[in-house]
Amino acid sequence: MFSRLLLSLAFSLFTFTTAFAFDVKISPDTISPGDPFLIKVTGVTTSQEPVAILKNKIFSFTGYEEDSFLAIGAVEVTTKPGAYFVKVKACEKEKKIKLTVKQTVFKTQKLTLPKQKVSLSSQDKQRVRQENRKLRELFSKISERTWEGEFVTPLPNAISTDFGTKRIMNRKWKVIHKGLDIRGREGEEIRAANNGTVVLAEELFYGGNTVILDHGQGVYTVYMHLSQFNVEHQTSVSKGDVIGLVGMTGRSTGPHLHFGVKVMNINVNPVSFVELPL
Repeated sequence: MFSRLLLSLAFSLFTFTTAFAFDVKISPDTISPGDPFLIKVTGVTTSQEPVAILKNKIFSFTGYEEDSFLAIGAVEVTTKPGAYFVKVKACEKEKKIKLTVKQTVFKTQKLTLPKQKVSLSSQDKQRVRQENRKLRELFSKISERTWEGEFVTPLPNAISTDFGTKRIMNRKWKVIHKGLDIRGREGEEIRAANNGTVVLAEELFYGGNTVILDHGQGVYTVYMHLSQFNVEHQTSVSKGDVIGLVGMTGRSTGPHLHFGVKVMNINVNPVSFVELPL
């Protein structure tokens, strides 16, 4: 009788434990600085979304499949190589999953630009500060997911400047390129990388005519130097819709598209991002 009671108790404890067990997978688990990655949590038996934290950055989950949630994570381009641990909380339990950031050598590009493009007047500096504040506020907002499936490249042409390239302008001014420059002809069509909402369609000092799409879950895509807008603020777009045309507005030496991706206000490599198996 006592043995049966112990067996019954053990079975109950096992059932309770497994009922609240969950699994976490990160892919890819080895990345370069500035790369995105996926965090998939399965076996979650509660409607409460999991929480994932890396270096004090909280990543947003969305329901993905039955009993599973998906988050898109990322690390800054300035992240040092090494092992990091993503803390995932679900069902009142916590797991730490290893993420490796590998040593990566980015290219260096030397440019010579007109002085007014590099050395800004007091008025231009004030304008840039105001625009940067506006963009920081915009990218800090997290909306409901609207993206569906994998993201696509908005202009299927050759790349002229890679993400992470260190630019040395006029021999002294240095900046890390936090997007992707894609070659283009004036007037070529630029298409939305995924479903989203237009949260900005206006002329900026550096980016010229710029469109920003909010795809939800803290994911934004940025399209700069356009010659023409084909969308308006607060309109919804579908993946593949034409949102503008290639131009050379803003700080640009020729027609091209600057394509950027933000994940929870982190600039990520667009090439790696469109390769994510969403």
